[in-house]
Amino acid sequence: MKTADTIDYWANSFLPNREALWNAALEAQGIPIKIRSDPADSFADPEAMITRMDELGISTLILPTCDLPDRTGPYDFEPIAMQPEETEQLAKSFPHRFVAEWSIDPNSGMAGVERAREMAAHPWVVALHLHTHSFDRPFDSPDYYPYYALASELGLPFVMQAGTSGGRLPSACGQPIGIDRPAIYFPAVDFILSHTGWPWVEEAVAMALKFSNVYLGTASFPPRRWNQSLKDFIRGPGRRKALFGTSFPTVGHRHALGQLGELQLSEEATANLLGANARRIFKRLDSTT
Repeated sequence: MKTADTIDYWANSFLPNREALWNAALEAQGIPIKIRSDPADSFADPEAMITRMDELGISTLILPTCDLPDRTGPYDFEPIAMQPEETEQLAKSFPHRFVAEWSIDPNSGMAGVERAREMAAHPWVVALHLHTHSFDRPFDSPDYYPYYALASELGLPFVMQAGTSGGRLPSACGQPIGIDRPAIYFPAVDFILSHTGWPWVEEAVAMALKFSNVYLGTASFPPRRWNQSLKDFIRGPGRRKALFGTSFPTVGHRHALGQLGELQLSEEATANLLGANARRIFKRLDSTT
């Protein structure tokens, strides 16, 4: 399935030097996650990725981006994310195609908040982002509230991994019900619960139905693995509340879009899922894409 305006709200670094890091991390943790190995759907240099995006009708990849700590281990997210200088170069070299969501570090206190403010001054940063399981805090942890307040002040959406961890990290912190209080307290912030919320998909759907500022994202699961509750949500009451994502390379773009037609979504639901909803939520895309 192809449209001319698909936006992937969460694609991890696609640069070829990340492939070995992914393979090493999966081997060290002994987890059954697969990454795309087909050369037509896997890691690529920027020019090749642009060619692939053009072929598939993908307008923009939103790339989690963060600073690389001095020390990292096999469970850490930061090495597989984009680093600021990488995303900045991509944004300059390929305007409108690559943008960032700044991945926060709640362990760094107010220094982390100020760093997020500094990065959000760049027009190519279109959201804040949380790799939830790296920090083992529920969504209503006080440590996140300064970041939610910053997102509210700057008019930025907030993307967070919800559901179970794919690696050997605690999962309970990703339970979708944790967004209940932040959504009440910060009505101006659009929260995107990523990774479908699995295995708490119905709970994630309930949060998106309850709150006008809570959305669901499909990253990390191809359409054939979407829970029936999510499919029903996208077809019906969630037509304007769901976003297409891959969490590349967990799911490849060709892999995901190739399965989407099997769901037999309406034209409206398809257009909203693939791009229109993201454009409503990521308001800075209007100036960057």
